Amino acid sequence: MNQTVFLFSGQGSQYVGMGKKLFENYDEVKETFQTADKTLGFSLSDLCFSGNIQELTSTENAQPAILTLSIAQFNLFQKRVALRPSFLAGHSLGEITALTVAGVIEFSDALQIVRKRGQLMSETMSESKGSMFAISGVSIEMIEKVCIRCSNYDQIVVISNFNSPNQIVISGDEKAVKDAGQLLQESGATVIPLRVSAPFHSPLMKSAAEKFKKYLNNFNYYPLDFPVISNVTAKPYNNRFEVINTLAEQMVSPVQWTQTVRFLSEHDIKLAIEFGPQSILTNLMKQQYNEAESIAFDNNFEDVSFMQKIQQARGNLSLK
Repeated sequence: MNQTVFLFSGQGSQYVGMGKKLFENYDEVKETFQTADKTLGFSLSDLCFSGNIQELTSTENAQPAILTLSIAQFNLFQKRVALRPSFLAGHSLGEITALTVAGVIEFSDALQIVRKRGQLMSETMSESKGSMFAISGVSIEMIEKVCIRCSNYDQIVVISNFNSPNQIVISGDEKAVKDAGQLLQESGATVIPLRVSAPFHSPLMKSAAEKFKKYLNNFNYYPLDFPVISNVTAKPYNNRFEVINTLAEQMVSPVQWTQTVRFLSEHDIKLAIEFGPQSILTNLMKQQYNEAESIAFDNNFEDVSFMQKIQQARGNLSLK
């Protein structure tokens, strides 16, 4: 059995300059970005390579940017290595990237889908601001109690991401999130604001989720080439017909990443490779499950040690 998982980054991992070196050196990457530029009708390449960080962080831009870089990295990697995974898993936005790699969604369609997803999220917060904080160092029970305490009839804050046993993300109205963050910090928590422009995976996304579900009906979905793990259930999709409902539900549901890693550990995964701007999921994997060799593509592809680790891991897999 090929005990490998490919991981795909979510929003918050973007930075100006991401993918530029790969674009300049590899035709596969250049072609992927050129397809994105043409499909979206503006130069996503320029925005990624030399744009303004505030503009890149804007939800409707960050999502297609991260999708494009992740797909470009995957295309380059597969042409060089041709490794077939046991599972695919993506964090939030990354779930759509995973479905694209699995052949369920065509790349040009995925670009339009994530662009629309980002626009709908931004529109939801046009009248009031939302934010997200990463929390570590305190119990889930304490975080839940603080979220309840800081929520009222017109301001809410909820747990939106179970990233690891040591990291939880809260999401909601800006004031409620800040109040919760302050209380948790006073209780000994480490609190880090995330670089996002909307309160993802919270009830505030309900209107966006309803519109997104309608929009998703405009596209075709194909059988899965690889099993893709859902953020909502932390289990693989049963078939392509679950995609529309699941992606819409994901927008208002917490990301069950801790459970996803637990699922991978239960299936004895030995190699995890992350595609995306940074090594965020790789680090989360190492925090919870160190039985797997976890490697991030990001800036390591041209490093000899990166390919050596891949080949060594492949050799170990073939011996099992």
